[in-house]
Amino acid sequence: MYTPSKKLHAGMNPIDTDDTDTTPQTVRAQLRLRELVVSGEIAAGERVTELALVDKLGMSRTPIRAALVRLQDEGLLQALPGGGFVVRAFTAADIHDAIELRGTLEGLAVRLAAERGVTEAVLRDARATAQQIDELLAPSQLSTAAFSRYVTLNGELHRRLAAMAGSTLIERQIDRAALLPFASPNSFVIVNTTGPRARDRLVVAHEQHHAVLNAIAGREGARAEALMREHARNAQNNLADALQNQRSLKRVPGAGLIQGLLRR
Repeated sequence: MYTPSKKLHAGMNPIDTDDTDTTPQTVRAQLRLRELVVSGEIAAGERVTELALVDKLGMSRTPIRAALVRLQDEGLLQALPGGGFVVRAFTAADIHDAIELRGTLEGLAVRLAAERGVTEAVLRDARATAQQIDELLAPSQLSTAAFSRYVTLNGELHRRLAAMAGSTLIERQIDRAALLPFASPNSFVIVNTTGPRARDRLVVAHEQHHAVLNAIAGREGARAEALMREHARNAQNNLADALQNQRSLKRVPGAGLIQGLLRR
């Protein structure tokens, strides 16, 4: 049976650090550059060069060069034939595929967790996180602070589920997929913060969390995988809702990278 690594309990960000250059400067450049892209400060279609970023980030070219390559690997940047990079724009189909990829990988992770088994301590920790979400969703309406807390706990629970597989390879690939602006478990949750059914949708999604944990505990691999892939479809439904509501969509981190919003 598998016990998650200290990475999970330390609450570290899911950044792939298997590349050869993992210096603090490189990681800092990567985080800052991603922030500039997702926030829209560097717009979709805009060319990005090392020299321009040296002044903007106040760093040397070496960590910036490594950060650019990493963001290309993440799918946020595309290399240009003549040198430099351009910020990618995403279609609805791109986003759909990214969410589907995450759901498939998470489904694999929980199936392996059920088949291989996890310790009682690991299940207990995951259920404790789920219980915190239960308590958060108990009121009939969510405050802004409660919603923010939900986002944090939801991300934590998904990381715990991914770690249960006992595979650093699968966990790393889930991390990588979730780095795309629209593929993380919380990407389109913000679309559901308004309206009479806002809390109800989160409750339904969270019931699926409990069902997945029960399937893992019962060693029901196929059921756990099916439930997790169904759970990812919530994000697809949220995406569809967002595309119908441009005002809500603009609240999604990285929305400026979505084709159709670029000139609005």
